[in-house]
Amino acid sequence: MTTPTLMPYDEALGRFEPVLGVETHVELGTASKMFCGCATTFGAAPNTQVCPVCLGLPGSLPVANAAAIEATIKIGLALNCSIAEWCRFARKNYFYPDMPKDFQISQYDEPLCFDGYLDVEVNGEVVRVGIERVHLEEDTGKSLHVGGATGRIHGADYSLVDYNRAGIPLVEIVTKPVEGTDRLAPEVARAYATELRELMRALGVSDVRMEEGSMRCDINVSLMPRGSSEWGTRTETKNVNSLRSIERAVRHEIERQAAILADGGTIIQETRHFHEDTGETTSGRSKEEAQDYRYFPEPDLVPIAPDRAWVEELRAGLPELPSVRRKRLRSEWGVSELDMQAMLNAGAVEPVEATIAAGATPADARKWWMGELARRANESGTPLAELAVTPAQVARVAALVAEGTLNDKLARQVLEGVLAGEGEPDEVVAARGLKIVGGDEELGAVIDQVIADNPDVADKIRSGKVAAAGALVGAVMKATRGQADAGRARELILEKLGAA
Repeated sequence: MTTPTLMPYDEALGRFEPVLGVETHVELGTASKMFCGCATTFGAAPNTQVCPVCLGLPGSLPVANAAAIEATIKIGLALNCSIAEWCRFARKNYFYPDMPKDFQISQYDEPLCFDGYLDVEVNGEVVRVGIERVHLEEDTGKSLHVGGATGRIHGADYSLVDYNRAGIPLVEIVTKPVEGTDRLAPEVARAYATELRELMRALGVSDVRMEEGSMRCDINVSLMPRGSSEWGTRTETKNVNSLRSIERAVRHEIERQAAILADGGTIIQETRHFHEDTGETTSGRSKEEAQDYRYFPEPDLVPIAPDRAWVEELRAGLPELPSVRRKRLRSEWGVSELDMQAMLNAGAVEPVEATIAAGATPADARKWWMGELARRANESGTPLAELAVTPAQVARVAALVAEGTLNDKLARQVLEGVLAGEGEPDEVVAARGLKIVGGDEELGAVIDQVIADNPDVADKIRSGKVAAAGALVGAVMKATRGQADAGRARELILEKLGAA
């Protein structure tokens, strides 16, 4: 792969203004596919969740999935879209091995939802991203290119196709061109995808696992010279599958296109591939226009005409939207926007909220989920919310610390035991003998022995060198295997040596 010539980002933004567009595909979490009854379970053995309809066999007829239509309308309402009073499906014709019937049932000029917006916040500034359309279609199969170094068809020895994914309900959310983002363009693209993902989760319509492909973003970027009002030629970077990669892909395309334009070249309208290892994009294929797909109305499906009363019923049943919820929780928990964003990025908002509901203080809930538990999640590569510990268990650990049964060091060991399947927090405390050495009498006996073992240090403290008490506190903690209250140990040491 030839390394492209890039223009430094600041220089590129000094000469050109970026225009963004994001096309997001979201697999809906329905039990069955869009036009047949096949299961949609992720990770099933290849080609075990297929039937004549999703394989496009002759004589098979599709039937629209009502749950998918309902979910799409909810998405449109949450994105402030108008809902079509009448629309229909269309056939999108193209010939790739991952589409078994050589056409995709989609929507073209009559989308189910249209003309909406989503507000996102970047560096304290609210950016309104216009939504052109939200339409419903079926997903394609998945090609696996075997052999070669890149995992792509070029250089592969052979290819395999798994049609389990073919026919899964897929919602495509297309933004209007986003202008005026200037140097924040990469951050705006990432913030939009982040907010959209949280919105899908809040609606309960998809698990939006980007690593599994249930949410995939195509990033459109074009540049126009400063002072010009004419948009440049856009490129479309396909199937970018992480939030960080979205930001990197936008930045790279700005730097790449700027270098070409500054050198007198032209931008080719094409699809491009993003490479996670290098952060670069490479050419895919020339970008088709709508006429290349030869759209025409799907003859085997009736039009969709959502009843207005039903639409309003769905609107009334929408959950609290993520942006509204975050503002409420920030106020209730007393945290900054930066802290809330960190929790959002870590997937900790729901666990923290549930831990508070189980009795922990907001500070304690944040402390354990964003500290020890986030560390363990990162080490194991496990999503935070999927760790083998419940919010109620975390709340109990926080309570044991608050009541003086545990200190932070012991609490971390208790969480370790819970994660290892050793039982509830109290059971781990009992089985491992992790309870703090309690009571002045018990702790005093340990301190007496430590003083006797360290007469020189004790004399320093008696003479007024109070800082030397730290050495004796350390000895107490060692003698109790970290199970003493260090603060109370220091107080007792000073009392016993007449330095209090």
